Amino acid sequence: MLSFGAVFGVVVRNIGKARALTKTSSILGLQHTTLSVIPGHYNNQTMAASTKVTREWYPPAADGAQTAPLLLYNSFVDEKVPFVPAAGPNSKQITWYACGPTVYDVAHMGHARNYLSFDIVRRVLEDYFGYNCLMVMNVTDVDDKIILRARRNFLLAQYRGSGKSAQEVKGFAAGALQAAVAKQRSKVEQLQGQVKTAEAEVEAAGDDKKAATFAQRKVEDLQEAVKGEALKGRQAEEALAALEAVPLTGVPADVDALLAVSGDYVAEALDRELGAAVTDPSVFRGHAAKYEREFLEDMDALGCRRPDVLTRVSEYIPEIIAYVQRIIDNGMAYASNGSVYFDTQNFKSCGHTYGKLNPWAVGSAALAAEGESNFETSEKRSPQDFALWKAAKPGEPVWESPWGLGRPGWHIECSAMASSIIGSRLDIHTGGEDLRFPHHDNELAQAEAYYHCDGCKQWVNYFLHCGHLHIEGLKMSKSLKNFITIREALSTFNARQLRLMFVLQPWNKTMLYGEQSRAEMKAREAQLKNFFQNVDAAVRGADVNATEQRWTPEDFELNSRIGATQTAVDAALRDNVNTPAAMEALSDLIKAVNKYLEKKQEPGAARPLLLRKAAAYVTRILSVFGIVEAPSDRPGFTEAAGGAGSDAAAPRFLDAFTAFRDEVRALGKAKADPRDVAAVCDRLRDQTLLELGVQLVDGPNGKSSWRQADPASKLAANTCRYVDALAAFRDEVRLMAAEAAEPRAVLAACDRLRDETMVELGVRLEDRPDGKAVWKLDDPAAMREEIAARAAAAASAARKKLEGAMERKVKELEKMEGLAALPPVQAVLADKYSKFDEASGEPTHDKEGKLLEGKAKDKARKDFEKAAKVREPLTKKLAEDPNCLAAMRAEVEELRRQLQALST
Repeated sequence: MLSFGAVFGVVVRNIGKARALTKTSSILGLQHTTLSVIPGHYNNQTMAASTKVTREWYPPAADGAQTAPLLLYNSFVDEKVPFVPAAGPNSKQITWYACGPTVYDVAHMGHARNYLSFDIVRRVLEDYFGYNCLMVMNVTDVDDKIILRARRNFLLAQYRGSGKSAQEVKGFAAGALQAAVAKQRSKVEQLQGQVKTAEAEVEAAGDDKKAATFAQRKVEDLQEAVKGEALKGRQAEEALAALEAVPLTGVPADVDALLAVSGDYVAEALDRELGAAVTDPSVFRGHAAKYEREFLEDMDALGCRRPDVLTRVSEYIPEIIAYVQRIIDNGMAYASNGSVYFDTQNFKSCGHTYGKLNPWAVGSAALAAEGESNFETSEKRSPQDFALWKAAKPGEPVWESPWGLGRPGWHIECSAMASSIIGSRLDIHTGGEDLRFPHHDNELAQAEAYYHCDGCKQWVNYFLHCGHLHIEGLKMSKSLKNFITIREALSTFNARQLRLMFVLQPWNKTMLYGEQSRAEMKAREAQLKNFFQNVDAAVRGADVNATEQRWTPEDFELNSRIGATQTAVDAALRDNVNTPAAMEALSDLIKAVNKYLEKKQEPGAARPLLLRKAAAYVTRILSVFGIVEAPSDRPGFTEAAGGAGSDAAAPRFLDAFTAFRDEVRALGKAKADPRDVAAVCDRLRDQTLLELGVQLVDGPNGKSSWRQADPASKLAANTCRYVDALAAFRDEVRLMAAEAAEPRAVLAACDRLRDETMVELGVRLEDRPDGKAVWKLDDPAAMREEIAARAAAAASAARKKLEGAMERKVKELEKMEGLAALPPVQAVLADKYSKFDEASGEPTHDKEGKLLEGKAKDKARKDFEKAAKVREPLTKKLAEDPNCLAAMRAEVEELRRQLQALST
């Protein structure tokens, strides 16, 4: 039996095979209760004769076996493992640190993949499993990327306003782009060489599948790096070509046009020459503050919950300096020329493991390139060492420290800030997959070194990494310039559709992003919306006290389906927060409810309490995912605002409105006497509306007015809009009845009410085969979009139909005109025969004038029939209409005119 407090050195051998391992141990003299562990997940193996790769993880202690535990995919072991809070298996208090944004540019959908995905996971842990989470997120506002981007933007703005001529700008930009192309070619060549080396390691591994697996992971990571650098090279080449294509017209706008295609490269070149002269701190802080504000606005737009604590690097400099000093004091960091580096070799000699999350990347310069590792510097004792504190350089913000002026390294900020808020043990740490190495591995090493004297071997219990968001086969990234900003995405998708897209994908797998997803997400959103509307329409006005509530077999079946869905959703969410499986279970329940409603269309047949139970459960799970607003998203007493749902009278008026239209529509279909239509209008005024407390007065000009019978009562604003629209529609119908309008005009008025008036009121009217429409509240913009889509589809279908008809008619005309252009049959046969019968047209004499008889005559008849058959279609047409060709030409012109009219 293996204790959840025991340490496991992990190397996965033969992925997919399981080995049993049981062990009882104690750490630091503490005894631990033992549990059975999933076989084969944790074992020590040697990767190769010269290399040993260790996966190390200390599972939190649990008291006894957990029944139906929550499993999370833990990057320490790349497996799903039971989640146990550091505060104890029965505790609901957990801590969570999220790697926040480096605010140097606009947030894109790759960022949304991280923050929106983990917002969903957080909501499940908080709102479904009931954990009380302390969520801490950092904002990196001091970083190489921010410094470079702020400086470059500043220098580019100065350059733009320097008065340089367009020719000067074009020459400078061309040089910058040519240098960028050469730089990328060199990078790609170097990486391709490293790929070959890594491939050789795979071959050298031979039958050692574990060694081959790790070597192959390294190959794949390097190949991704090759793709990324090659893309940057293509982008530079395309920019160079675009620059050459910019025409110079001699106007000031020429400079803007040149910099529009080359600005990033020009800024990089300017920074190499002038960057050291940028010393104003406001340049850097103002840049970071701008993009931090935009990031938080984007997160709000996506519906992501704010963290409980927001930490900025610039506000934690004293804590970071103290953190670095303690690591030095513990013997695992050293100062060198004003910088401080983490000593990876001494860290390992002190009993720690470096590279827990991505061991195959340790020592690879290419795979560490996104971090701070500088493998060319002579200041470091080992190539694997990394900067904790960077000595001051010209053109960078700086702070005082025991080692001189400088600034924090990238990785140290998270360790220091998370430790200052949470302490020596984090339950959960999250971030993007690309941060595994070097950033997160270095975070872990720093924290273990800081808490070394406390016996810390594991700072984080569960490391969760979301999968990349891919576009065109590559991860979406600012550095690759293949990103779509969150604001651009929200102009195509609404926030609910984007969240649905993420809920329907496993949070820890690679996700593909594309505009083609929009139709699917709209369909998913429509399925949910229609479900709630259908349930609302079915239970609306249902009087439980006045109808039988005894369950039928269909009711028992639906209740069983609700229970099965609850079980399936619970199992899915316990299995690594598997939201796609949970949504599939909800979708099956929705289909079951729709089938139930199809069987229960008679009044009083459906059980409203059971339907409310199904809808309430679906609502609860959707609120857990953030697809609908959860109670905790709006603190305090929340009053509903707007819509019929906020006014008890509104549904009754909409019922009356719909029933009146049903009557008018039925009379129009029946081509009823106009007096019957007028009678329906009078009944609405004298009976229906009076029962609703509204007095309708017909004016002499055909326009009616209304007031409430009880002056003390007051209808809500939305209900007043419904009554206004009802009165206006009744006026229109009364006028048509008085003028004895055609029934089709009455039906057209009913359609306009459904497709225009009610849409603007946020009410969807659905006409049913039985003649009784159902109303549902909906978003006017969504309905307008649907109507426009239907109109566009109808226009497209009409166009295709016309195009098909025209194509057929043109072919027929060309065929007939071709036949009309043929010479007469006698002329065609003149080379064989000299005389023809005047009545039948058949040949009578051969070419020499000899009378045809016997077989010769039979052959001549066949020749004649063959030639006549070719002309037969035109012959028949002409027999029916001597002007058929002119008529066909007129038809083609008319079809062409109709097609042209559709295009305008």
